[in-house]
Amino acid sequence: MNVLTSVLTVLGAGFLIADARLLLQYLRFRKRQNAALLTWPGPRPPYYGTTLAIGVLLGLIVFYKLVLSHQPAFGETMMFLYYAYLLPLNQRIRRGFYQDGIWSEAGFIRYDEVGGISWRESPHAVALVVISRLKNMARVLPVPVEHYGAARRLLRDKIGEHSIQFSGTGLDLGGHDERDDA
Repeated sequence: MNVLTSVLTVLGAGFLIADARLLLQYLRFRKRQNAALLTWPGPRPPYYGTTLAIGVLLGLIVFYKLVLSHQPAFGETMMFLYYAYLLPLNQRIRRGFYQDGIWSEAGFIRYDEVGGISWRESPHAVALVVISRLKNMARVLPVPVEHYGAARRLLRDKIGEHSIQFSGTGLDLGGHDERDDA
């Protein structure tokens, strides 16, 4: 039983970090939600019902361990918070364009951090790929088809007002209008 308690404590520490990241992300969203320009709800993750069922099951385990058997339940509690509360709370974050940046599936990126953009188009889906100037990563923002035109116009406006700048990211010969990249 001691080995199981140790493993659950280590798992709990990992879930504590994940919980803190999701909570911080949600608090950042709450701070920015009034500055929304063009947003939409994020897609439900695959197996969302299973995720909620895991949360309910972990809630029952936490209740049993704390109330009925008076055992510590740190790991189970951290997992319960993650699956039953913080993942559904994260679904409330509206993806899209805000006054100071873009909220993608992987998080928020400020306009001044954008080093490049590209569109991936298929008959049924459109996605904006945002490349970070500061970090070596790309973030994907699935754009509903009904918002595609407005998203392109918004990006063009942000490039036009120099919130997004691509110059200085490569060989710049001055003969290119950055707004055409949107």
